[in-house]
Amino acid sequence: MKEFILPELGENIESASILKVLVAPGDMLEVEQAVLEIETDKATIEVPSTVSGKIKDVFVKDGGKIKVGQVILRVEEIEAQPEAKTILTKTEATKMDNQTPSSTVTEFKLPELGENIESANVLKLLVSVGDVIQKEQGVLEIETDKATIEVPSTVQGKVVELFVKEGTKAKVGQVVLRVETSIQQATEMKTKVETAPTAQEKKEETIEIVRGSATAVIIDNQPSITLHSAPAAPSVRRLAREIGIDINQVPGSGPDGRIRMTDVKAYSKKLNESSSSVSGQVGIGFKTESLPDFSKFGEVERKAMSNIRSKTADHLSYAWATIPHVTQFDKADITDLEKVRKGLSSLPEQDGIKLTVTSFLLKIVSSAVKEFPQFNASVDIEKKEIVYKKYTNIGVAVDTENGLIVPVVKNADQKNIFQLTKEMNELAEKARKRKIGLDDLQGGCFTISNLGGIGGTYFTPIVNSPEVAIIGVSRGSFEPVYKDGHFIPRLMLPLSLSYDHRLIDGADAIRFLRWIIAALENPYKFLVQ
Repeated sequence: MKEFILPELGENIESASILKVLVAPGDMLEVEQAVLEIETDKATIEVPSTVSGKIKDVFVKDGGKIKVGQVILRVEEIEAQPEAKTILTKTEATKMDNQTPSSTVTEFKLPELGENIESANVLKLLVSVGDVIQKEQGVLEIETDKATIEVPSTVQGKVVELFVKEGTKAKVGQVVLRVETSIQQATEMKTKVETAPTAQEKKEETIEIVRGSATAVIIDNQPSITLHSAPAAPSVRRLAREIGIDINQVPGSGPDGRIRMTDVKAYSKKLNESSSSVSGQVGIGFKTESLPDFSKFGEVERKAMSNIRSKTADHLSYAWATIPHVTQFDKADITDLEKVRKGLSSLPEQDGIKLTVTSFLLKIVSSAVKEFPQFNASVDIEKKEIVYKKYTNIGVAVDTENGLIVPVVKNADQKNIFQLTKEMNELAEKARKRKIGLDDLQGGCFTISNLGGIGGTYFTPIVNSPEVAIIGVSRGSFEPVYKDGHFIPRLMLPLSLSYDHRLIDGADAIRFLRWIIAALENPYKFLVQ
């Protein structure tokens, strides 16, 4: 009997919550097979086994707690079968060929592919007649209306017939192929036939047959045909299939190159980080370069990113990589708006509510996106569709000690300027006190980023994906403006509109920005609408 205990989980982590037990007594367990799904205060992870055999006892349950070093389960070891190794000369191999063993023929049919999916397009055949295939080996690459997937075989043996072709359709339940498996092969647990000439027959070929792979060597300078099955547990293969990874491409870090779950996850992460697409599909990324050792040049201090800063970095990197940005600049004359703002703020019934330029922009933008619906949309590049939103939720970027946060004012078009200001201030205060809820940060259609309180002239804000536009506001200042034959001082507000050029053209962008400027320059007219 062997016991498997909960291994070390990381620095200062002594216990974890059990979310799900993935095995049961009587199951056959393999090394690297996931046995538990647990949650620590840092992450949710699967715990892979370091032992193999038949499970006799499981000592933990769903919802319980488990400590590092605690026994999870006990297994009964299965006595390994001795490896059979046979050296065959060419003459002996010929004799075996003449002794045709009885065999069985098995059909493999296209399995269920999901709810309401009855057929699929055959993109690629991954095997040919004469190939020796194993269970879980991919035999077809197909495309449904939901995904492109690789279909693994549920049978093993030599392919004797194929019933589908590339470029055709296959129905669920249709026979894909037939394989032939000899009874002799079925009863042999592990057989090797090694290609090595004897001293007496140096010119004769030898044949090697290995369980899990097939190697056929053709003599007389004919090319060899080799088919290998990647060494991985069924659970690891299943994970690879579910996330669309070719298990045969994953480098294994286990003994003899065995592929672990961590190898599949690491390979998937590497693909996502390095893949690129000119069409802007999900998965666009960039290769990061390692930093130099700064300590060689002087004293340094390292501090971990806050969770907010880390999430912001990831999100903005994604937005910058996937959205072709263009930024349009202009100025609004807010001299009259400033008079209106001060007048409305002094009303007795509005005590405690201080109107700002952002207050007016909230109201104006919520109307502008109705006039220009392409600014209240999202691009679904995978489906080649544009999603137009019938609601108007406006995000307002807030600078906090913990990083940038964008609370969302819901249904902004249905509220007056005082209601908008009150709600915006409450959300900003919750954000600064770290009391903001997840719902307050979701569902935005357009974002306003106002840096005017700090300073600056213009900047290029990054579109807050999956939105398609964002307006940046800088500090207003008095400038001489030529009007009616004279230069007069006017309060000018710099504005920066960044937009997604996949959906919004430059002409549309400047029309949108000029509409907003016209509303800012005619506040009386806008407020009575």
